[in-house]
Amino acid sequence: MKFSLSFTPLFLSTLVASKSFLFASNQQTLVDDGLSVPGDNPLGFCSDPSDFILTIDNVDLDPNPPEKGKNLQIKAKGNFTEEVEQDAYINLSVKYGLITLVNTRADLCEQMKQVDETCPLSGAKDFTKEVALPKEIPAGKYTVLADVYTKDDEKITCLQATVHF
Repeated sequence: MKFSLSFTPLFLSTLVASKSFLFASNQQTLVDDGLSVPGDNPLGFCSDPSDFILTIDNVDLDPNPPEKGKNLQIKAKGNFTEEVEQDAYINLSVKYGLITLVNTRADLCEQMKQVDETCPLSGAKDFTKEVALPKEIPAGKYTVLADVYTKDDEKITCLQATVHF
């Protein structure tokens, strides 16, 4: 869960992970309805991102799809069109089939420290993060949702992914 929270903010590329172990699959499913996050990844926006504060240029995973027991490198690039201050938050949900594994609200600024960023967040951001994926990942369907807001409840971004392995 630690990585899931850390990546979420990272561009949740957010959701990559919850990432971390959740995307360790050879079969990834994301309905392509024009809401796919640019780059080599299984992420999608929850809705039209044109009004989001965070514009995601790209998120790349290496390898994609991620592999159990190997390191996953995440590269993300984006731009905050408005300054994001303290008390911004992430609503993170991770489900395994119909079972909710994680349903939490996390402080965005606290999570950004894991990639050496601090609030306020503004302008262009570019980061690379590497995570070790565990070998023991139960087979099944995982659904991840990361909904990110400012302290005033303005949408920063919203990302989702469904992964089967």
